[in-house]
Amino acid sequence: MKTHTIFAALAVAVLLGASVYAEKGEAIKSGPQVDKKVPGPFHPLNVTGEKAGEKHCLFCENGENPVAMVFAREITPAVATLIKRLDAATAKNKDASMGSFVVFLSNEEGLEKKLKEMAEKEKLSKIVLSIDNPAGPKGYEVSKDADVTVVLYTSRTVKANHSFKKGQLNEKAIDKVVSDVSKITTK
Repeated sequence: MKTHTIFAALAVAVLLGASVYAEKGEAIKSGPQVDKKVPGPFHPLNVTGEKAGEKHCLFCENGENPVAMVFAREITPAVATLIKRLDAATAKNKDASMGSFVVFLSNEEGLEKKLKEMAEKEKLSKIVLSIDNPAGPKGYEVSKDADVTVVLYTSRTVKANHSFKKGQLNEKAIDKVVSDVSKITTK
């Protein structure tokens, strides 16, 4: 009888340990990490903004200002919500000279047109949408397993990094990203 109880307790402990490990195993490391410097210039094709239609360095344009930089693989409803919320946060923090941009890491045909349509539909005013190669910019270490990577930085130093596998970006995650904007806009 005692042996069965010990084995049952051991089995429960193993299952609990496995579920905790599985939850922690869901995290993904992608992009520049907290307290590291942002790697530097790169030139994605700007689809919206002042340099629409040109390859232009958004890292350079934003300089030492607070920035929300997003790398995304595809347009999804959650990505559209994130973009809209970051656009609003950027407008709200104009006194801090906050900038924001999204780099779609894709060579999907017709993506440029889809991004222009999304910008118009969502009435995006501050955030710049752009396109780069699927591997991402050199030195940025965007994981191929990351569907969305959000890097919040100021003075070119990362203050928050949120990375999501496909299907992990949800309302709660978006709320957390947007709340972390204060890490780059508050002195």
